[in-house]
Amino acid sequence: MTELEKLEAGLEYCYDDPEVVARKTNAIRQCRAYNAIDDEDFAAQYAYLKQMLGSVGEKVWIGKTFNCDNGKNIHIGSNFTGNFNLTILDIREVRIGDNVMIGPNTLITTVNHPLKPMGRREHLGIAKPVKIGNDVWIGGNVTILPGVAIGNNVVIGAGAVVTKDIPDNSLALGVPARVVREIANDVQSSDT
Repeated sequence: MTELEKLEAGLEYCYDDPEVVARKTNAIRQCRAYNAIDDEDFAAQYAYLKQMLGSVGEKVWIGKTFNCDNGKNIHIGSNFTGNFNLTILDIREVRIGDNVMIGPNTLITTVNHPLKPMGRREHLGIAKPVKIGNDVWIGGNVTILPGVAIGNNVVIGAGAVVTKDIPDNSLALGVPARVVREIANDVQSSDT
């Protein structure tokens, strides 16, 4: 298997392999172009996101500066706000539902590295997808780690580090994030 095939299969892969690096370099170029679009030209920003990302719903805005590792692995639903300095390391797929707000300086990462030094010396990575449901508010300065699934109608408090799945209808806070209470769902279930 090539390193890119290993990456896509969810196996350990070498992150400085030329094919893997080429994908990231392309994403860097695209992010630079997106971030250079006039701040007040929302139509051009939206059009570029539709071209750059895997899929984009209606009414999607991402503030500057936006960074990602691929772009095509990011799938965003409708009515989305990604505030300033959003970074999505989409080595693997990141799926974001409808009616989601993400606060500034947030990191969503699908990539991890070995705990043992030999694997790090060999530049190994392993990636797991991230899923974020509908009607989610993620506060500022949040970190979401690889493999995490966040349910529908969830609020993640500012500064939290999400290391494990968060169930529907939850408020999660802290480092590591933990559910502190249930949140009432006041929308029809067919809307979520």
